[in-house]
Amino acid sequence: MEVLGYFLAILIGVLLGLIGGGGSILSVPVLVYVMGVNPVLATAYSLFIVGTSSLVGAINNFKKSLVSVKTAIVFAIPSFIAVYLTRLYIVPAIPNPILKIGEYSIGKESGLMLFFALIMLLAAFSMMRPKKERAEIECKPQFNYPMIALEGLVVGIITGIVGAGGGFLIIPALVLFAKLPMKLAVGTSLTIVTVKSLIGFLGDLNAGQLIDWPFLLLFTALSIVGIFIGTYLTDYISGAKLKKGFAWFVLIMAVLIFIKEIM
Repeated sequence: MEVLGYFLAILIGVLLGLIGGGGSILSVPVLVYVMGVNPVLATAYSLFIVGTSSLVGAINNFKKSLVSVKTAIVFAIPSFIAVYLTRLYIVPAIPNPILKIGEYSIGKESGLMLFFALIMLLAAFSMMRPKKERAEIECKPQFNYPMIALEGLVVGIITGIVGAGGGFLIIPALVLFAKLPMKLAVGTSLTIVTVKSLIGFLGDLNAGQLIDWPFLLLFTALSIVGIFIGTYLTDYISGAKLKKGFAWFVLIMAVLIFIKEIM
Protein backbone atom coordinates (compact mmCIF):
# COMPACT_ATOMS: atom_id res chain seq x y z
CA MET A 1 0.00 0.00 0.00
CA GLU A 2 2.88 2.36 0.78
CA VAL A 3 4.46 1.73 -2.63
CA LEU A 4 1.07 2.39 -4.26
CA GLY A 5 0.77 5.61 -2.27
CA TYR A 6 4.12 6.90 -3.52
CA PHE A 7 3.22 5.97 -7.11
CA LEU A 8 -0.01 7.93 -6.73
CA ALA A 9 2.06 10.87 -5.45
CA ILE A 10 3.58 11.07 -8.95
CA LEU A 11 0.09 10.90 -10.47
CA ILE A 12 -0.96 13.85 -8.28
CA GLY A 13 1.77 15.93 -9.90
CA VAL A 14 0.79 14.75 -13.38
CA LEU A 15 -2.79 15.93 -12.78
CA LEU A 16 -1.61 19.32 -11.54
CA GLY A 17 0.60 19.76 -14.58
CA LEU A 18 -2.14 18.73 -17.00
CA ILE A 19 -5.20 20.51 -15.62
CA GLY A 20 -3.98 23.06 -13.05
CA GLY A 21 -5.94 21.30 -10.32
CA GLY A 22 -7.09 17.92 -9.17
CA GLY A 23 -3.97 17.24 -7.14
CA SER A 24 -5.77 17.79 -3.87
CA ILE A 25 -8.72 15.73 -5.08
CA LEU A 26 -6.36 12.77 -5.28
CA SER A 27 -3.90 13.65 -2.49
CA VAL A 28 -6.44 13.78 0.37
CA PRO A 29 -7.99 10.35 -0.44
CA VAL A 30 -4.52 8.84 -1.02
CA LEU A 31 -3.18 10.15 2.27
CA VAL A 32 -6.28 9.02 4.17
CA TYR A 33 -7.17 5.69 2.54
CA VAL A 34 -3.79 4.47 1.25
CA MET A 35 -1.21 5.96 3.63
CA GLY A 36 -3.41 5.88 6.74
CA VAL A 37 -3.05 9.57 7.64
CA ASN A 38 -5.69 11.17 9.87
CA PRO A 39 -8.12 13.15 7.64
CA VAL A 40 -7.56 16.45 9.49
CA LEU A 41 -3.77 16.08 9.22
CA ALA A 42 -4.15 14.91 5.62
CA THR A 43 -5.79 18.21 4.70
CA ALA A 44 -2.73 20.03 6.06
CA TYR A 45 -0.31 17.74 4.20
CA SER A 46 -2.34 18.21 1.02
CA LEU A 47 -1.94 21.97 1.17
CA PHE A 48 1.85 21.67 1.34
CA ILE A 49 2.11 18.94 -1.32
CA VAL A 50 -0.17 20.70 -3.79
CA GLY A 51 1.26 24.17 -3.08
CA THR A 52 4.87 23.13 -3.56
CA SER A 53 4.16 21.01 -6.64
CA SER A 54 2.03 23.76 -8.19
CA LEU A 55 4.91 26.22 -7.81
CA VAL A 56 6.94 24.20 -10.30
CA GLY A 57 4.03 24.06 -12.74
CA ALA A 58 3.29 27.76 -12.34
CA ILE A 59 6.88 28.69 -13.23
CA ASN A 60 6.77 26.49 -16.35
CA ASN A 61 3.45 28.01 -17.49
CA PHE A 62 4.66 31.56 -16.79
CA LYS A 63 7.58 30.94 -19.14
CA LYS A 64 5.05 29.93 -21.83
CA SER A 65 2.94 33.10 -21.19
CA LEU A 66 0.07 30.92 -19.97
CA VAL A 67 -0.64 32.90 -16.79
CA SER A 68 -3.14 35.79 -16.56
CA VAL A 69 -1.48 37.84 -13.83
CA LYS A 70 -4.38 40.32 -13.64
CA THR A 71 -6.94 37.58 -13.00
CA ALA A 72 -4.67 35.83 -10.51
CA ILE A 73 -4.31 38.99 -8.40
CA VAL A 74 -8.05 39.79 -8.34
CA PHE A 75 -8.92 36.21 -7.43
CA ALA A 76 -6.07 35.60 -5.04
CA ILE A 77 -6.17 38.46 -2.51
CA PRO A 78 -9.55 37.62 -0.88
CA SER A 79 -8.80 33.92 -1.28
CA PHE A 80 -5.47 34.15 0.56
CA ILE A 81 -7.02 35.93 3.52
CA ALA A 82 -9.93 33.48 3.71
CA VAL A 83 -7.85 30.29 3.56
CA TYR A 84 -5.38 31.43 6.23
CA LEU A 85 -8.08 32.47 8.71
CA THR A 86 -10.08 29.29 8.01
CA ARG A 87 -7.13 27.00 8.77
CA LEU A 88 -6.14 28.99 11.84
CA TYR A 89 -9.57 29.45 13.45
CA ILE A 90 -12.46 27.59 11.77
CA VAL A 91 -11.00 24.09 11.28
CA PRO A 92 -9.81 23.72 14.92
CA ALA A 93 -13.26 24.90 16.08
CA ILE A 94 -15.25 22.28 14.12
CA PRO A 95 -16.99 20.05 16.71
CA ASN A 96 -16.57 16.28 16.90
CA PRO A 97 -19.03 14.77 16.14
CA ILE A 98 -20.37 17.31 13.67
CA LEU A 99 -23.89 15.83 13.78
CA LYS A 100 -25.54 13.48 16.28
CA ILE A 101 -29.13 12.26 16.02
CA GLY A 102 -29.90 9.56 18.56
CA GLU A 103 -27.37 6.77 18.03
CA TYR A 104 -26.39 8.07 14.60
CA SER A 105 -23.48 10.49 14.38
CA ILE A 106 -21.09 11.93 11.81
CA GLY A 107 -17.57 12.48 13.15
CA LYS A 108 -15.39 15.44 12.24
CA GLU A 109 -13.15 13.32 10.01
CA SER A 110 -16.02 11.75 8.02
CA GLY A 111 -17.80 15.09 7.85
CA LEU A 112 -14.76 16.73 6.27
CA MET A 113 -14.46 13.97 3.66
CA LEU A 114 -18.19 14.09 2.80
CA PHE A 115 -18.09 17.88 2.45
CA PHE A 116 -15.01 17.48 0.27
CA ALA A 117 -16.88 15.03 -1.99
CA LEU A 118 -19.93 17.33 -2.22
CA ILE A 119 -17.81 20.26 -3.39
CA MET A 120 -16.18 17.99 -5.96
CA LEU A 121 -19.59 17.01 -7.34
CA LEU A 122 -20.67 20.63 -7.72
CA ALA A 123 -17.43 21.53 -9.48
CA ALA A 124 -17.76 18.58 -11.87
CA PHE A 125 -21.33 19.41 -12.85
CA SER A 126 -20.43 23.07 -13.42
CA MET A 127 -17.77 22.01 -15.93
CA MET A 128 -20.02 19.46 -17.64
CA ARG A 129 -22.90 21.82 -18.42
CA PRO A 130 -23.15 22.18 -22.21
CA LYS A 131 -22.39 25.65 -23.47
CA LYS A 132 -22.38 27.22 -26.90
CA GLU A 133 -18.82 28.45 -27.20
CA ARG A 134 -16.73 29.83 -30.00
CA ALA A 135 -13.52 28.05 -30.83
CA GLU A 136 -11.04 28.43 -27.98
CA ILE A 137 -8.58 30.35 -30.11
CA GLU A 138 -11.19 33.07 -30.72
CA CYS A 139 -12.20 33.53 -27.07
CA LYS A 140 -10.83 36.66 -25.47
CA PRO A 141 -10.59 36.97 -21.68
CA GLN A 142 -13.38 39.05 -20.09
CA PHE A 143 -13.03 40.21 -16.51
CA ASN A 144 -16.06 40.28 -14.21
CA TYR A 145 -13.99 41.57 -11.28
CA PRO A 146 -16.66 41.47 -8.53
CA MET A 147 -17.60 37.87 -9.35
CA ILE A 148 -13.95 36.78 -9.63
CA ALA A 149 -13.16 38.35 -6.23
CA LEU A 150 -16.27 36.83 -4.61
CA GLU A 151 -15.41 33.42 -6.03
CA GLY A 152 -11.90 33.85 -4.65
CA LEU A 153 -13.30 34.46 -1.16
CA VAL A 154 -15.63 31.44 -1.30
CA VAL A 155 -12.94 29.15 -2.71
CA GLY A 156 -10.55 30.33 0.01
CA ILE A 157 -12.97 29.28 2.75
CA ILE A 158 -13.72 25.92 1.12
CA THR A 159 -10.01 25.34 0.49
CA GLY A 160 -9.28 25.97 4.13
CA ILE A 161 -11.93 23.51 5.30
CA VAL A 162 -11.11 20.58 3.02
CA GLY A 163 -7.37 21.16 2.62
CA ALA A 164 -7.64 21.30 -1.16
CA GLY A 165 -5.55 23.56 -3.33
CA GLY A 166 -8.82 24.55 -4.95
CA GLY A 167 -7.82 24.07 -8.59
CA PHE A 168 -10.97 22.03 -9.20
CA LEU A 169 -12.94 25.09 -8.04
CA ILE A 170 -10.68 27.82 -9.41
CA ILE A 171 -10.69 26.53 -12.99
CA PRO A 172 -14.50 26.64 -13.38
CA ALA A 173 -14.42 30.18 -11.95
CA LEU A 174 -11.74 31.32 -14.40
CA VAL A 175 -13.50 29.70 -17.35
CA LEU A 176 -16.99 30.98 -16.42
CA PHE A 177 -16.26 34.45 -15.00
CA ALA A 178 -13.01 35.49 -16.71
CA LYS A 179 -13.72 33.60 -19.96
CA LEU A 180 -10.17 32.28 -20.00
CA PRO A 181 -9.27 29.53 -22.49
CA MET A 182 -8.64 26.24 -20.68
CA LYS A 183 -4.86 26.24 -21.01
CA LEU A 184 -4.59 29.83 -19.78
CA ALA A 185 -6.91 28.92 -16.90
CA VAL A 186 -4.59 26.02 -16.02
CA GLY A 187 -1.51 28.22 -15.72
CA THR A 188 -3.37 30.91 -13.80
CA SER A 189 -4.89 28.30 -11.48
CA LEU A 190 -1.48 26.84 -10.66
CA THR A 191 -0.21 30.29 -9.71
CA ILE A 192 -3.16 30.93 -7.39
CA VAL A 193 -3.05 27.41 -5.92
CA THR A 194 0.65 27.74 -5.11
CA VAL A 195 0.40 30.76 -2.86
CA LYS A 196 -3.03 29.97 -1.42
CA SER A 197 -2.08 26.43 -0.42
CA LEU A 198 1.18 27.42 1.23
CA ILE A 199 -0.52 30.26 3.12
CA GLY A 200 -3.12 27.78 4.34
CA PHE A 201 -0.34 25.44 5.47
CA LEU A 202 1.19 28.30 7.47
CA GLY A 203 -2.16 28.59 9.24
CA ASP A 204 -1.79 24.93 10.27
CA LEU A 205 1.72 25.50 11.58
CA ASN A 206 0.60 28.51 13.58
CA ALA A 207 -2.28 26.43 14.98
CA GLY A 208 0.28 23.92 16.33
CA GLN A 209 -0.29 21.06 13.85
CA LEU A 210 2.43 18.35 14.21
CA ILE A 211 4.07 17.49 10.88
CA ASP A 212 5.98 14.34 9.85
CA TRP A 213 8.49 16.24 7.69
CA PRO A 214 10.49 13.28 6.22
CA PHE A 215 7.29 11.64 4.95
CA LEU A 216 5.81 14.92 3.71
CA LEU A 217 8.96 16.00 1.85
CA LEU A 218 9.33 12.60 0.13
CA PHE A 219 5.69 12.58 -0.98
CA THR A 220 6.03 16.17 -2.23
CA ALA A 221 9.24 15.41 -4.15
CA LEU A 222 7.50 12.61 -6.05
CA SER A 223 4.60 14.94 -6.87
CA ILE A 224 7.07 17.46 -8.30
CA VAL A 225 8.44 14.75 -10.61
CA GLY A 226 4.86 14.16 -11.75
CA ILE A 227 4.17 17.82 -12.47
CA PHE A 228 7.10 17.96 -14.90
CA ILE A 229 5.54 15.01 -16.73
CA GLY A 230 2.09 16.62 -16.74
CA THR A 231 3.35 20.00 -17.94
CA TYR A 232 5.17 18.30 -20.81
CA LEU A 233 2.01 16.43 -21.84
CA THR A 234 -0.05 19.65 -22.12
CA ASP A 235 1.64 20.39 -25.44
CA TYR A 236 -0.07 17.33 -26.93
CA ILE A 237 -3.59 17.53 -25.44
CA SER A 238 -6.29 20.05 -26.47
CA GLY A 239 -7.97 22.37 -23.97
CA ALA A 240 -11.43 20.93 -24.73
CA LYS A 241 -10.28 17.39 -23.94
CA LEU A 242 -8.61 18.60 -20.76
CA LYS A 243 -11.82 20.24 -19.60
CA LYS A 244 -13.99 17.18 -20.29
CA GLY A 245 -11.52 14.73 -18.78
CA PHE A 246 -11.07 16.95 -15.71
CA ALA A 247 -14.82 17.07 -15.05
CA TRP A 248 -15.23 13.29 -15.30
CA PHE A 249 -12.23 12.68 -13.05
CA VAL A 250 -13.66 14.95 -10.34
CA LEU A 251 -17.07 13.26 -10.59
CA ILE A 252 -15.65 9.74 -10.25
CA MET A 253 -13.49 10.64 -7.27
CA ALA A 254 -16.45 12.28 -5.51
CA VAL A 255 -18.62 9.18 -5.92
CA LEU A 256 -15.84 6.93 -4.62
CA ILE A 257 -15.40 9.08 -1.51
CA PHE A 258 -19.16 9.09 -0.84
CA ILE A 259 -19.28 5.28 -1.12
CA LYS A 260 -16.23 4.85 1.12
CA GLU A 261 -17.53 7.15 3.88
CA ILE A 262 -21.09 5.77 3.82
CA MET A 263 -19.85 2.17 3.98
